[in-house]
Amino acid sequence: MGSSGRSRLPLRNIKLTIQYNGTRYHGWQRQVGQISIQGVIEAALEKMTGEQVCLIGSGRTDTGVHALAQVANFHTDSKIPLEGFLKGLNSLLPEDIGILATSEASPDFHSTRDSICKIYCYHILVSDTRSPFWNERAWLLNRSLDLSSMETALPPLIGTHDFSAFKASGSNAKTGIRTIYSCEIKPMTRGIFPPSGGLHYMFTIAADGFLRYMVRNIAGLLVQIGLGKRPHEDMADVLASKDRSSAGPTAPPQGLYLKRVLYDESEIPFNY
Repeated sequence: MGSSGRSRLPLRNIKLTIQYNGTRYHGWQRQVGQISIQGVIEAALEKMTGEQVCLIGSGRTDTGVHALAQVANFHTDSKIPLEGFLKGLNSLLPEDIGILATSEASPDFHSTRDSICKIYCYHILVSDTRSPFWNERAWLLNRSLDLSSMETALPPLIGTHDFSAFKASGSNAKTGIRTIYSCEIKPMTRGIFPPSGGLHYMFTIAADGFLRYMVRNIAGLLVQIGLGKRPHEDMADVLASKDRSSAGPTAPPQGLYLKRVLYDESEIPFNY
């Protein structure tokens, strides 16, 4: 309690749901000398509130990676209504970043710590021709994939394992242990817009957390299996090895999307 005899009122905690095309950004995290999603949104918030705002994201996305529904929160003393934040931010932000929703969160809500599951999807397009609309939004291949082999390779990943074989070298993660709740690869046969002009596959994976480049490294090995360069048994063998050098190439970033961030256990898509 201060000299006025009154305790300070708690700051508002505002939750944002954010969509972005990550093509021209150096990832989510604010970095000196680089343009980032976090930095751009923070600048817009500071312009609106007059405060130095720290935007907390549910997790980092890397350079060139997109988000369909990233979640972030920030504390503010501003009296701006939620609708004001929604419209104001969307008027200030560049066209490749959009705020989908705003809400009042509990004072102790933390986008990172409270997240219990993240869902990523990775788009792969097989086509002999150019696809200008998907060039920066999918991994474009000109050779066919064996979908059956790719599907057969995935079940060993389900459950709690040490995924060190799929983490980026130099990662500072304290442990490689993560739990994958579900993963699947399916052809997208309808409703694709813009039309991709080829065979379009989507790899979807849900887990309690991911190591850096983990999804892209799994996708890279999955495509090698689909191309017939490696047998489907290699997925289990690589996982057991805990050796990054055994996993193969990292899939390019433009095919990766943060699809959803979950805070309610009832929404987790279990398939084991």
